[in-house]
Amino acid sequence: MSSGLWPPRCVVCALAVDDRSAESEILCATCAELLPIASGRCARCTLPLARDVDVCGRCLQRPPAFDAAYAAWLYQLPVSALVQRFKFHGALAEGRVLAEGMAARLAEQAAPRPQLLVPVPLHWRRRWRRGYNQSELLCRDLSARLGGLPWAPLLTRLRPTPVQSALPASRRRGNVRDAFSLQRMPPGLDHVALVDDVMTTGATLDECARVLKRAGVGRVDVWVAARA
Repeated sequence: MSSGLWPPRCVVCALAVDDRSAESEILCATCAELLPIASGRCARCTLPLARDVDVCGRCLQRPPAFDAAYAAWLYQLPVSALVQRFKFHGALAEGRVLAEGMAARLAEQAAPRPQLLVPVPLHWRRRWRRGYNQSELLCRDLSARLGGLPWAPLLTRLRPTPVQSALPASRRRGNVRDAFSLQRMPPGLDHVALVDDVMTTGATLDECARVLKRAGVGRVDVWVAARA
C-alpha cells in the first residue's frame, strides 16, 4: 500500500512506479508491455490463434452457448501469477490491475456493451472458505471502470463441483452440467456479459450461458482476464 511519502510499487516487479502504464497507477509501463497478448483469436471463444478468425474449428464442431468471448491476456506469466495471487490470496491490487486491463482490451476489441455484468458464481462453501468470489470483485472493478455499468449475481452454483483445473478437459463439461441455476430474471434483460478470471476449456462459462439463454437472454458474451 502506498502513502503520500512513497510512490506505489508495481504489482509485477515490485519496483517503485515511476513510469506508470496508461491504464494503471500500480503497474509500471515496462511490465505492462510484458503482459502476453495473443496475436490472433477466435471471435466466438477467444481461443488464441495465429490470426483472427470469426469461428475456429472447435466452435464449428461444438458451438458454445455464448455468442462471443473477450480476454485481456493469455494465461501465462506474469498474468498467471497476478491471477493466482488475486484468486487465492486476496490480493485486491492485482484484481484491480486485471479489471483495468480487461476494460482497456474490451475497448480495443470494440466489445459491445451489455445491459448487465454477471459474475460466475462459487458454491457457498468455497466462497465461505475463500472469503470472497473473485468474479464478483472483477465485476465491481469493471463497473467502476466502465461508467457504472450494472452488475448482479444472477446465478447460483447448486453443488460443490470438483475444481475444473484439477480435471482433464474431457471431464470438465460433465462436471458442471446442471450445476447452475438462475436466482432471478430482471425484466427486459436481453444482453449480458459473464465475467470470470480465467477461461480454459470454457465448459463452466458455456453452462452458465446455457442457463441464461434458457431463461430468455438473447445474447451472452464472455469477459475474462486471461485465456489459457
